[in-house]
Amino acid sequence: MQNTKLLLTSLTLVGLLALAGCSFPGVYKIDIQQGNVVTQDMIDQLRPGMTRRQVRFIMGNPLLQDTFNTNRWDYLYSIQPGGGKRQQERMSIFFNESDQLVSLSGDFMPGVSRDQEILGGSSTTTVSPANQPSQQPEKPAKAGSTEESIQREIDTIETTPVPTPAPLETSPQ
Repeated sequence: MQNTKLLLTSLTLVGLLALAGCSFPGVYKIDIQQGNVVTQDMIDQLRPGMTRRQVRFIMGNPLLQDTFNTNRWDYLYSIQPGGGKRQQERMSIFFNESDQLVSLSGDFMPGVSRDQEILGGSSTTTVSPANQPSQQPEKPAKAGSTEESIQREIDTIETTPVPTPAPLETSPQ
């Protein structure tokens, strides 16, 4: 009887101490991150008419690819700072039948990125209607400019094949 009472008292005491340790103030709690990190700078790089490969290069693999709507990619990101309130961001990207970027929706929109805002520049990002992706023709470089000389150097580069190493002999001698 004595041993049972002592055992029950000690188990209760150990249980209370363990439970108190879970909510003890000053205990470090980790940040919990889930999903794809999406930044405003990534969104600013997207242009209407981009292919799926180009979008994947900028944004990474989507967290959700809808099997019933293959023209939609969803990027979700949530973070819960140690013991704080959970924050969530969502971004959906839509493609047309020819696998070109058509529109965006979610918490981020094309606009002035934080870097441009700090430097004082303005963004030239525009979103066109879903049926008419805008294609701006490339302007030729001005004669005598640095851009023209760089382009001339690039055009004159000759490619050289990379030599392949000879296989090693594996026969014993």
